[in-house]
Amino acid sequence: MADVVAKDRKILVAVDEGEESMYALSWCLKNIISQCCNDTLFLLYVRSAQAFHSSLDGTGYLFSSDVLATVDKYSNDVANCIIEKAKRMCREKGDDEVKVEVIIESGDPRDVICRVAENINADVLVMGSHGYGLIQRAFLGSVSNHCAQNVKCPVLIVKKPKSSSSATGTK
Repeated sequence: MADVVAKDRKILVAVDEGEESMYALSWCLKNIISQCCNDTLFLLYVRSAQAFHSSLDGTGYLFSSDVLATVDKYSNDVANCIIEKAKRMCREKGDDEVKVEVIIESGDPRDVICRVAENINADVLVMGSHGYGLIQRAFLGSVSNHCAQNVKCPVLIVKKPKSSSSATGTK
């Protein structure tokens, strides 16, 4: 019987502020990350593109550089907080074999996730589903659906189960 050679896998997990993406990361750590493989887990957080690109907004109001700097700092703080939470989940799994890389980008999440998946040559993209209904998906679009249709690697969309405690009224 031939020896099995460990494959170096690149697993891209898109994370955001929602519980759904953290659930997807947790599920990935339990079900995809393997002791037999040399996995690299890429945590991707996409910041929204700045709502205003200059100090002049659409109504003619002038934003001071202090306001713009505060908005930018807040955006960076949110990104760092989300990434730290995700990295903590990876550490708590207790698997020192998994390498974790962090990517923080700005832009439309649909485009950025697809571009990053291609750039790193991801073996799989893991993402959560916000569970929007048909109407919300029609108006807002589905990031996971867009990525599933446009990336070249397999896409695993992890749906967070509805809590049974909410149905029964208990916690």
